[in-house]
Amino acid sequence: MPVFNYSARTVSGELRRDEIDVPTKNDVIAFLRSQRLIPVSVREKPQALKLSFGKKVKTRDMVIMTRQFATMVNAGLPLVQALDILVKQSDSELLQQTLEGVLHDVESGNTLADALAEHPKVFSGLYVNMVAAGETGGILDTIMNRLAVFLEKSEALQRKVKAAMIYPGVITFVAMAAIVVLLLFVIPTFQEMFASFDQVLPLPTRIVIGMSAFLQGYWWAMIGGGIGGTILFRSWLATDGGRLTFDRILLRLPILGNLARKSAVARFTRTLGTLLSSGVAILEGLEITAKTSGNRVIHDAVMSSRSSIAGGESISEPLKRADVFPPMVTSMINVGEETGDLDGMLTKIADFYDEEVDVAVEGLLKAMEPAMIVILGSIVGGMIVAMYLPIFGVINTIQ
Repeated sequence: MPVFNYSARTVSGELRRDEIDVPTKNDVIAFLRSQRLIPVSVREKPQALKLSFGKKVKTRDMVIMTRQFATMVNAGLPLVQALDILVKQSDSELLQQTLEGVLHDVESGNTLADALAEHPKVFSGLYVNMVAAGETGGILDTIMNRLAVFLEKSEALQRKVKAAMIYPGVITFVAMAAIVVLLLFVIPTFQEMFASFDQVLPLPTRIVIGMSAFLQGYWWAMIGGGIGGTILFRSWLATDGGRLTFDRILLRLPILGNLARKSAVARFTRTLGTLLSSGVAILEGLEITAKTSGNRVIHDAVMSSRSSIAGGESISEPLKRADVFPPMVTSMINVGEETGDLDGMLTKIADFYDEEVDVAVEGLLKAMEPAMIVILGSIVGGMIVAMYLPIFGVINTIQ
């Protein structure tokens, strides 16, 4: 039997919210009238189980929904009507269910920001705070458009970073598969042939044969070790100390660290610039930005700077002392503070570092492609040469 959420007003005007388990919506209305209550909103409760199992709303769906919402609000449609339209035309089942819950809360008298805050897995703190600022300032349509632009640019940045990892990942997978095939199927054939040779096998050949025998005998242990190692690594990464250590190491890597730093700076400056331009307070904006930075080192630096700023300092000085951001970033932030155009300056920094991420991705691919070919080629080629060494020895003996 479905469960319905309802809100209704008493004769004196008091708003009441609750849920009831009845067959139809008409039964809810009949129940409310029998209690001398005036129905305000009656909607079937979204099934919470469908929102779990790690499902996420795609960024593209969020962008489309946000732009459509901005257009309808700008056209003068009431929030309830706009949300009802979004529920009906959303292609994402998860987003549709979430918007149904938001619509019910708004119909019940909550603000849009409060209704969105009830769904933190779909609407981030940044999204909620910007909507709250838009409602307070009466510029919700403008804020929604800014959110759509921000989400689009954030998605583009993530795609660039992921693109840098695809090629090395594919090459590594193919090479590892080739090595496993050699060790499991090719090397044993050579080993049977070498058994008839009346000579001591060269050391490289014995090493490769030993690797093949180990893989054949203990493949289950290697798979188990790989799974166990992955679980342990993820558990360690979930701790504060583990995440901080990993992110520190990542930022210090020669080429990959440069890419990670630039993408983190781009995300930080664009997020903070978008929040400030939307009217969110600087301290609140820094806290939200720290949580969405994607890097624990950047997070700790921003939160430390936030404490200093709360004590009366400027923004640029504590960021400079953190020694995480490039000097150009802190200098431009300082100029933005002095000229009163901090949000505009942060957006310019973000645009610049978006382009720098493109350059860093291209440089990473150029550096990794020959290095991986040489390393993996040496491994596979070395195994093949090791297998042919005994044959060369037999040929020399015959001659």
